[in-house]
Amino acid sequence: DVQLQASGGGSVQAGGSLRLSCVASGFSFDDYAIAWFRQTPGKEREGVSCFSDGNALPYYADSVKGRFTSSRDNAKRTMYLQMNNLKPEDTAVYYCNAVRATTSGEYDYWGQGTQVTVSS
Repeated sequence: DVQLQASGGGSVQAGGSLRLSCVASGFSFDDYAIAWFRQTPGKEREGVSCFSDGNALPYYADSVKGRFTSSRDNAKRTMYLQMNNLKPEDTAVYYCNAVRATTSGEYDYWGQGTQVTVSS
């Protein structure tokens, strides 16, 4: 079965750090671009970071640039989002995403979401 299993969310005070992880199974993780999104109630899902492969520089939303770092370990089939200097406005459900476009179609997989809560 295809699965992205997210973990690492939790509650922290402003200025704290969290590291989100997402383990992939059931598909060729190495061939997929990865991304992190977040969503708060009543708002659209927001792109936080995307990362095509180990040789590409990750893209970051302006709101997290300089504080968040996205990485991947293909050997462990795992993607990470290191979040430092967290702010209350970072509170959201965070989702991992893996996507691949081929001539036969697009393959798009999502993790189940993990809650991050930052208190002031």
